[in-house]
Amino acid sequence: VQLQASGGGLVQAGGSLRLSCAASRNKFTVNNMAWYRQTPEKERELVATITRAGATNYADSVRGRFTISRDNTKNTAFLRMNNLKPEDTGVYYCNADSGYYNGTKYVGPFPSWGQGTLVTVSS
Repeated sequence: VQLQASGGGLVQAGGSLRLSCAASRNKFTVNNMAWYRQTPEKERELVATITRAGATNYADSVRGRFTISRDNTKNTAFLRMNNLKPEDTGVYYCNADSGYYNGTKYVGPFPSWGQGTLVTVSS
């Protein structure tokens, strides 16, 4: 599965952005999807996850400000980011695991990563 992330940009502290992650549509079923972020000072960290059924989980640092959602009909996940802070600055990557049924069994999961989209929050 190929992932295409978009929606990053420059925003002032307190502002909002919405990121999108579109997965290619083929025989694969996209299961869990997630957003990670990375800065030069930190290792890549998990921001939010969502299962195919819609169950979500968030890092403590973003809980209450960020909302992850998805549209299974479009194989797309979203990350709505409100009340952004300078420490939210980083490259945001989407991640997904997918698989397919070959007629006799489920094959997978196969992890995929998007190319990253830069979010810059100015103080």
